[in-house]
Amino acid sequence: MSSESTTCSFTTLGIVGTGAMGRGIAQLAAQAGLNVMLFDVKEGAVKEAKHFINGLWQRSAEKQRITPEQAQHYSERLLEANALNALAPCDIVVEAIVEKLEAKQGLFSDLEAIVSQQAVLATNTSSLSVTAIAAACQHPERVIGFHFFNPVPLMKIAEVIPGLRTSADVTQQVNALGKAMGHFTAQATDTPGFLVNHAGRAFGTEALRILGESVTDPATIDRIMVDQGGFKMGPFTLLDLTGLDVSHAVMESVYHQYYEEARFRPSPLTRQRLAAGLLGRKTGEGFYRYVDGKQQMPEAPDIKSVSPCPVWISQDDPESADALAALVTAAGWPLETGATPSGQALCLLTPFGEDATSCALRQGLDAKQCVAADMLAGLDKRRSLMATPVTGTAYLQSACSLFNHDGTPVSTLQDSNGFVLQRIIACIVNVGADIAQQGVAEPTTIDRAVELGLGYPFGPLRMGDHYGATRIMTILTNLLDATGDPRYRPSPWLRRRAALQLSLTTV
Repeated sequence: MSSESTTCSFTTLGIVGTGAMGRGIAQLAAQAGLNVMLFDVKEGAVKEAKHFINGLWQRSAEKQRITPEQAQHYSERLLEANALNALAPCDIVVEAIVEKLEAKQGLFSDLEAIVSQQAVLATNTSSLSVTAIAAACQHPERVIGFHFFNPVPLMKIAEVIPGLRTSADVTQQVNALGKAMGHFTAQATDTPGFLVNHAGRAFGTEALRILGESVTDPATIDRIMVDQGGFKMGPFTLLDLTGLDVSHAVMESVYHQYYEEARFRPSPLTRQRLAAGLLGRKTGEGFYRYVDGKQQMPEAPDIKSVSPCPVWISQDDPESADALAALVTAAGWPLETGATPSGQALCLLTPFGEDATSCALRQGLDAKQCVAADMLAGLDKRRSLMATPVTGTAYLQSACSLFNHDGTPVSTLQDSNGFVLQRIIACIVNVGADIAQQGVAEPTTIDRAVELGLGYPFGPLRMGDHYGATRIMTILTNLLDATGDPRYRPSPWLRRRAALQLSLTTV
């Protein structure tokens, strides 16, 4: 967040494009004390937008959130521009038109001939290069990205993205405007996806990769990320909410803009589903079915209670072993404490980034007796287990019964390097660390922007600190060794700070 002056120097703001984004920006600008001139090429669109925004203020007055006088003052600041040249008095114009480079370049070229040379031209683009938009202008130094999120009044963040030739004064002015409009301003460099969309690449793409490997189903992945990870919604619920027509296009756009960077690789699953018209909530079916707009979440399978059997716990990770021993004791199951298990014992493993098979063989254990537990987030709200391909059915049933003894839900997975939670969390942290490495934004800005823009329980760098940078490194390194996929190569930012035992927010 900029440390420059927060005094807003603008008095009249123009909006080109009065859809959802344009309306939201207009509402906030008027509330911040600016006169707002609205323009749209579609006939009747400006009157419709004014009616919509005034309706919001009227309802706020009725609910006593603002006074009737405030609603009236705000309304008087909304002005209609009947033609583009009517925006001449504006000292800043924000475009919120179609997401096409040529259209935005053409609009800004036209505006340059209309507004004063001191006026700022701001684009609300979410995916196009600000530098490329500015390249068509005579004065690229006054072009800047000013990216809001939908719904604008509720998403309290605006990205401020200077292009390569944007002046420092323009950047300072737009930062101040964003703050005056009541938003956190996240200043970022002009890179693909900017900050928030860039940071959000790991959540969905790694979940899709897990699904593509048949580790488990969408509902189980979503339950794990909500219950164990603390996310507001799982990745497949989010994909259905956004719509694959939008999400897949963003995945491919960022991937190709980064010249096929493996960390952002999309999944063929979304292309298939897009072709089938399974877009999500908007079409009534996506990864879930929707009846009257309500998600139809499949029931989780019941867990059968079985008689206690001896339990042996790997000492690979002492902290995890202690937590599992406490669980076994609380359940009243017999605990074996020898260096090696008996032939009848359920063997509990605690791998990080390994699969159950490799973990069992590395320790010289009989894979038929082994079940692995994900200990990254503890055992409080949900417990994730995975068996080797040869784990005996009785051992897996015993593990499920043991971990469910107090009613805590249990998810079972096919053998996989890194479970579900470990893989997605590690990828989120790694992408966030690489954003810091690239200098896209300051570490504190990265975390706050992601918390506000994506609703994650922590920003990616704080998330790494929460789970432990060394542990995240272990997960990624084991994933990389097992798969050979450069997707999992640790960022230098993460690797250095983990080695030095520093916070990932350390500059």
